[in-house]
Amino acid sequence: MALPKVGYPIYELELPSNGKTIKYRPFIVKEEKVLLLALESEDEKEVKQAVKDLIKNCVLTRIKVEELPSFDLEYLFMRIRAAAVGEVITMNVTCRDDGKTQVEKRININEIEVFKPEGHSNKIMLTDTMGIIMKYPSMDRFIETEFLDKAVKTDEVFEFIAESIDQIFDAEEVWDSSTTSKKEMVEWVETLTAKQFEEIQKFYETMPKLQHKFTVKNPNTGEESEYTIEGLQNFFA
Repeated sequence: MALPKVGYPIYELELPSNGKTIKYRPFIVKEEKVLLLALESEDEKEVKQAVKDLIKNCVLTRIKVEELPSFDLEYLFMRIRAAAVGEVITMNVTCRDDGKTQVEKRININEIEVFKPEGHSNKIMLTDTMGIIMKYPSMDRFIETEFLDKAVKTDEVFEFIAESIDQIFDAEEVWDSSTTSKKEMVEWVETLTAKQFEEIQKFYETMPKLQHKFTVKNPNTGEESEYTIEGLQNFFA
């Protein structure tokens, strides 16, 4: 006689980028094991494949997961994890007023949202008539940042920005990344002035991100300290 199938709950969430409702399920222990083994191996290819497979398997709505913005992926992975292992995370924080007292703080993952800074836009004007439309970092970049702890090296900055440009436009014409080679895009980025480059940096600095603010009271002094946690990694540090 075949063993019975174990059911699992189905959840819904709204993607922060566009408000679309999607359905998802918790990851199962087999999927978690594959991810943990990949992380232990520190093999970049294995980690990327394990994370991609886990997210794709758990998302039940027909969407192109690999095309989601990085902040959607952060939010989605956190909710999938919460569904699998629990909605409350516990962390120890140091009270700021004395710099030594440790206090345990319990945070409900369902209260953590994506913060969208006012004025942030993926349209950047470089001159009065010329600008660019930016894409958010890809799934590969999301995995490199959150699971492989890889920062963009100085000699990779131009390439990183070039791959994030969706379109270049002026008053008369539009150049699309799909019809422009990577080499051409990198060379174009290298022609920007320092001020124009700073405008692009602001795009990354103000990108939507996971954020949660909370206060902790020092049991010894009664003083309250406010904390802000940002980014997927810091919630599970």
